[in-house]
Amino acid sequence: MSPPEMDTFVVMLHNLSTQLDDKELDTLKFLCQEKMGKKKLESVKSVRDLFRYLMELLHISRDNLEFLRTLLKTIKRHDLVQEVDGFQERSLGVDAMSEIQESDQFGLAFDIICENVGRNWKMLARRLGVSDVKMDHIVTANPYNMHEQLMQSLREWQKKKGREAQVSDLLRALKSCNMNLVADKLAEGLNISQITN
Repeated sequence: MSPPEMDTFVVMLHNLSTQLDDKELDTLKFLCQEKMGKKKLESVKSVRDLFRYLMELLHISRDNLEFLRTLLKTIKRHDLVQEVDGFQERSLGVDAMSEIQESDQFGLAFDIICENVGRNWKMLARRLGVSDVKMDHIVTANPYNMHEQLMQSLREWQKKKGREAQVSDLLRALKSCNMNLVADKLAEGLNISQITN
């Protein structure tokens, strides 16, 4: 009989598989092309099959869930990423988990902001304290990619703030730039309360 920890891992994968539809399975298979051979991919008929093969190939295991989380984030199933985080928290313990969740929360926050803030990204970056000189360097390095320009500016802000960086700072900055719709999307995407002041 398999150990209890493995049981909980298999149960977690089963729960995820029941919440993914055929269209999402097709997308997941497409994303796994480099990890699995064409023949193996063709034999995948369900999400459970896909997970089973990924486990056999050691791309996912109870101690290595990063690829699984990346897949779920890519198909925008952040609700399922939270389920994986919950499993990881129970198996790793809260301390080790808080750092993983924190970096993932910023990753998700940055994605939401970059997808929804347009040409006014510099106003937001300035509000976060990113200098014009730094922004010029970022624009020079990524001349035709506004999404990447904003992403690099957000990372610069996070690096500068270090441990003091908070998602609530991002919400406040968005609101002070009258980017309320983006702030709403951010709060909703991260499942956090809105900042009122």
